[in-house]
Amino acid sequence: MNTEINIAGISFKNPVMTASGTFGSGMEYGEFVDLNRLGAVVTKGVSIIPWEGNPTPRVTECYGGMLNAIGLQNPGVDVFIERDLAFLSDYDCRVIVNVCGKSVEDYIAAVERLSDTDADMLEINISCPNVKEGAIAFGQKADSVYSITDTLKKHSKKPIIMKLSPNVTNIAEMAVAAESAGADAISLINTITGMKIDIERKTFALANKTGGLSGPAIKPIAVRMVYQCAQAVKIPIIGMGGISCAEDAIEFIMAGATAVAAGAMNFVNPYLTVELVEGIERFMSTHGYESIDDMRGIVQ
Repeated sequence: MNTEINIAGISFKNPVMTASGTFGSGMEYGEFVDLNRLGAVVTKGVSIIPWEGNPTPRVTECYGGMLNAIGLQNPGVDVFIERDLAFLSDYDCRVIVNVCGKSVEDYIAAVERLSDTDADMLEINISCPNVKEGAIAFGQKADSVYSITDTLKKHSKKPIIMKLSPNVTNIAEMAVAAESAGADAISLINTITGMKIDIERKTFALANKTGGLSGPAIKPIAVRMVYQCAQAVKIPIIGMGGISCAEDAIEFIMAGATAVAAGAMNFVNPYLTVELVEGIERFMSTHGYESIDDMRGIVQ
């Protein structure tokens, strides 16, 4: 039985990753999780300069998951390289750095700064608001997806994963745009925009009014979108959205994902990622699958 996968010529010991923003860079989870067991750690989003994030409150629970409006708070790429990447260098797992920005120039600067590090791949968060386009996210228009992907491929020495937003009319169109512009892989889905109102205080639960919904409530939508993209593109897909057990992860693989990422449910169960690795191994052994390829995309 072989759980190894390959994305853009890079081998991963298994298909289990962490979803950006839910695992830090592994330091917070080291007490619970043997990072050496994971296929990859996907770091929290990092920008070229420090971001303070949104005002509080910026996290709230809701039925089936949680809403967050953290605003991609991070210390900036220089601190990230010295602290986070240095920490991860001690572990035998792939490292994928999530990159965010508010302009094309922001992304270029961060990508170039990270190109000479030990990171294996870069995941580009195109759900960020493009300040030069009236705060419309880079990932909400196909031509913008193509443009930012094409530009960053020219500036990056690392393979590029484009993280797609589900807050669009046609997710497959965005996937095709990313592939056409040279993306090495895509990851989906990012959070779905939602809102919660505190009826006792008669105000919004989040200071930002809206936030990103994650958790089990979004899994059926995520599986559907991964399937649609798998039918539309040939590049690898990293599937995520509400994964809470191995059975959830296997759904994504059978829908066409090459790898899977656990996100919000890490907050509920800090052991989740290793449980996914072990659960996928058991399922493969029980059902006679010799490789992840044998399972991937078998539901048509």
